Amino acid sequence: MAVIGIDPGTAITGFGIIEENPLGSLRVLDFGVIRTKANLKPEERLVSIYQQLGDVVSRQTIESAAVERLFFQKNTKTALSVGEARGVILLALTQKNIPLYEYNPVDIKQAVTGYGRADKPQMQQMVKVLLALEEIPRPDDAADALAIAICHIHQRKFTDSLLK
Repeated sequence: MAVIGIDPGTAITGFGIIEENPLGSLRVLDFGVIRTKANLKPEERLVSIYQQLGDVVSRQTIESAAVERLFFQKNTKTALSVGEARGVILLALTQKNIPLYEYNPVDIKQAVTGYGRADKPQMQQMVKVLLALEEIPRPDDAADALAIAICHIHQRKFTDSLLK
């Protein structure tokens, strides 16, 4: 099952695509970031995110997508622009008929580290360990996106076990 995790942002949107093999180990298929130019108008940045995400998901067969749910932010302007980016991301994935799931930051931290208040270095180290990587994925937005994908796979396994 190939899952794309997405860490939304206007300037930088992280993405990470992983799959789980039948024995339960996870393998990275792709990860990176979608960058938009600072000199673009806000609406042009959203178009760029939409187009670049379309390119990313066209390179792989994606069975589901996990997106970080917007959590309270002190900076209202930042929260609004991230919300707009999330909307474009949700639209792009829905148009590709990719089932969507959303997770709060606390749920992602809990799924990846076992502790809902884990800090960024703890999260990054666990992403490295869980995906058997030699180094922590860079930039941070890509590591965050991989964590979101890991969260979804763990959540799906938990949900599936309840249905049995």
